[in-house]
Amino acid sequence: MNHPLTSTDPLTELAKQKGISTWNELTTFVKTLPYGRNNNRSDLSLVLSEMKGTCSSKHALLKQMADLNHIPDVKLILGIYKMNRLNTPGIGTALDGFPVDFIPEAHCYLKVAGERMDITTPASDIKNLETDIMEEREITPGDVDTFKVDFHQTFIRKWIADDRIPLTFERIWQIRETCINHLSA
Repeated sequence: MNHPLTSTDPLTELAKQKGISTWNELTTFVKTLPYGRNNNRSDLSLVLSEMKGTCSSKHALLKQMADLNHIPDVKLILGIYKMNRLNTPGIGTALDGFPVDFIPEAHCYLKVAGERMDITTPASDIKNLETDIMEEREITPGDVDTFKVDFHQTFIRKWIADDRIPLTFERIWQIRETCINHLSA
């Protein structure tokens, strides 16, 4: 699926300025960028200009570029999975000492021609998460801004109530932020 990037929109032009001219070059380039939060979660061009991104910003950029360049059968997926030390080793010991084996984490990835693809980092392999996915839904690139956060927080609140987790939402979210900070380090 090595489609040329033919659009003349500003986002595609920014990629071309980086020497990227095909879909495969774009996915390889994005996958090698460091993991890190961008200064503005709604500005997808920052992945290319700041040379970093999260699962959300990287995959939303790729979906947007696929749409702009008429690359077929690329879907942006929001999955909630059971984040633990086994499937996300970068979190280290962040869950140690707490009465939970995992925290539901929102993770974005692509489905290309029906196959899940995780472009977050060179080490990312969606197969490590597949058995721990609790829910997934297709979203738009614009949804990675506020919808993703709202959906994730609502999911965690329901999980806390349904599973009778003995921690508050605020404490779970704080532990989750520690996990994300470990991943960014």
